[in-house]
Amino acid sequence: MNARRRAVSWSLWLAATLAVVVTLSAGIGPVRIPPTEVLKVLLNAVSVPTGVELTPHSVAGILQLPTPTVRWESPFSYAVASTHEVIVMRVRLPRIVLASTVGFGLAAAGTVMQGLFRNPMADPSIIGVSSGAAAGAVAFLVVPVAVPFGLGLQGAAFLGALMAAFGVYAIATEGGRTPVATLLLAGIAIQAFLGAVISFLQLRSGDGLRAVVHWLMGHLGTASWEDATMTLLLVPVLFGVLLAYARDLNVLLLGEEAAHGLGVDVERSKRILLAVSAVLTAAVVAVSGVIGFVGLIVPHMVRLVVGPDHRVLLPAAALAGASFLVAADTVARAGATEIPVGIVTAALGAPFFLYLLRSREVHKL
Repeated sequence: MNARRRAVSWSLWLAATLAVVVTLSAGIGPVRIPPTEVLKVLLNAVSVPTGVELTPHSVAGILQLPTPTVRWESPFSYAVASTHEVIVMRVRLPRIVLASTVGFGLAAAGTVMQGLFRNPMADPSIIGVSSGAAAGAVAFLVVPVAVPFGLGLQGAAFLGALMAAFGVYAIATEGGRTPVATLLLAGIAIQAFLGAVISFLQLRSGDGLRAVVHWLMGHLGTASWEDATMTLLLVPVLFGVLLAYARDLNVLLLGEEAAHGLGVDVERSKRILLAVSAVLTAAVVAVSGVIGFVGLIVPHMVRLVVGPDHRVLLPAAALAGASFLVAADTVARAGATEIPVGIVTAALGAPFFLYLLRSREVHKL
């Protein structure tokens, strides 16, 4: 089976898995809703344009212009409890959609980072994106006047993430070349520095310490349709760029010299992949806080199943990441007291990280 057919096959299976996870997740919470009821709510929400009619419209009382009016009718009409409809559509579904796009983006960026660094222990935070987002968000929460341009919390986190990522890249680049080892070391140094900045700001946070800690743990409790829509519009576009460079990623696994010999513009590919991965990670971290280990464990586990070909691995890992984070967030909100989803992903990811550390798999991709 060629790569394209394998990619389509795995994507269909994982998309179906995501649909099942979303349906089950939408029914779990303080008010339990059966999956069949959730499906009815979702089907009732599907509307299609069934016709267009023209109605007269007066302009300044003089001109009569025809204005098209689209008539919307739903092809489905199932009887569901109004409370169930409100809970699913207004409370749970925005959070589920946001969780799926955040997981999708983190897993995709993690896959690219592991491919570029040729190390299964790499993740999106390796070039300082998460630390930069955290510093920007904490700066806004503690001293809003220090954040330029009147940006809100999400804007401050996004700006901080980009500044950190491109700062690391600028430090590691010399003579038009960016050695991967130098990039890694620069990322570690910047993360350490930003960690000190965050700690200092926490000491100055006073009554805002709770909000700071809550954001740093990673959360989806304040998700809205506005957040979900923003990520839904941005994440697929950035993912499409990464997927277009899947072949280059495959060749880079052979080493930079071999990639040069096979006709790949190594530095250009690295710049694009790093920049797009940084923007993708910044976009999702800005709306969710710091959620660790998704970009580490999901790509590695999927690679063990589908193989290292990024034309198959990238879409498979992204879809698996979406399902993973939706499931983790469901666990986070299913108990009597809701906990940040970052705690759940850390509880799952830390043991796996230790397994990688002790395993021979850490020495090969």
